Amino acid sequence: MIAVAGGLGAAVMWALSTLSSTRSTRWIGAASVLSWIMMIGLGTDMTAIIVTRTPLAADWTTVGWMAIAGVGNMVSMLLLFFALRVGNVGLAAPVASTEGAVAALVAVLFGESLPPIALGFMLTLVIGILLAAHVPALHRSSGSKSHALALALGAALVGGVSIYATGFISSSVDVLWVLLPPRLAGVLLLALPMAVTGRLIMSRAALPFVVVSAVAEMAGFACFALGARESIAIAAVLASLFAALAAVGGYFLFHERMLRHQMAGIGLIVLGVAGLSATRV
Repeated sequence: MIAVAGGLGAAVMWALSTLSSTRSTRWIGAASVLSWIMMIGLGTDMTAIIVTRTPLAADWTTVGWMAIAGVGNMVSMLLLFFALRVGNVGLAAPVASTEGAVAALVAVLFGESLPPIALGFMLTLVIGILLAAHVPALHRSSGSKSHALALALGAALVGGVSIYATGFISSSVDVLWVLLPPRLAGVLLLALPMAVTGRLIMSRAALPFVVVSAVAEMAGFACFALGARESIAIAAVLASLFAALAAVGGYFLFHERMLRHQMAGIGLIVLGVAGLSATRV
C-alpha cells in the first residue's frame, strides 16, 4: 500500500506543478521557469539537510545513480516545459506521462518481481492514463504539434530512466538526499549559466506560479521516493496519473476540450488503481 499511496501522492503534486508551469513558461520561458524551480528547491532542501543534520551514507554506485537521477530529471523537465510552451497540456502531458511505464519496464528488467495480475493492472492503468489525458490540441499548427510531441517523447524516455534511478537510491538514502541531485544538477548546469549570461528572468505575474511549481515538484518527488521503497514499478506507473489530472485541470483552467473517450480512460484508471491496491495488500 505504501507504493500505491506514494505514487498517487506524486501524481497529485506533479499535476499541480505541471499546470503551474504551463502558465509561467508562457510568460518567462521554459529555461527560466526550470532554473527558478531548481534554485528554490535546492535552497529549501539544503536548509532542511543542515537543520536536521541528515547524514549521507552512500557508496560510489549509489552516487552514480544519484547523478543519473539528477541530470536525467533536469533534462526531462526542460523538454517537457518546452513541449508545454509550444503545445497544449492535453498533447504534451499524456506522452510525457509514459515515463512511468518506462521506469516500470526498467525496474522489471533490473529484477523487480511483480505478479502477473499486477502487470495486467499496470497495463490497464497506462491505457487509461493515455485515454483520459488526451485532449485535442486546439489552436496549434501541425508543426507545433509535431514539435511538442517529439519533445514530450524525449521527456518520457529520459524521465523514465531518471525516475528509476530515483527509486533505486530511495531504498538506501534519506529522502532529503534523494531530492538533492535533480536540484543541484539544475542549478549547476542550467540556472548558473542562465544567470551569468543574463537570460534568467522573472516577472511579478509568474512568481507565484513558479513557487507553487517548485514546492509541488519537490513534494511529488518525496512521495514517489517513499512509495518506491516498496515497489519502483507500481509507484512509477501510478505517479503517471499526473497527466490525466493535468489534462482535467487544463480543461477547467485553460478551456481545453475533453471528449467521450476520456470517460472510458477514467474508468480504466479506477480499475487499475483498485486492482493494484488489492494486489499489494
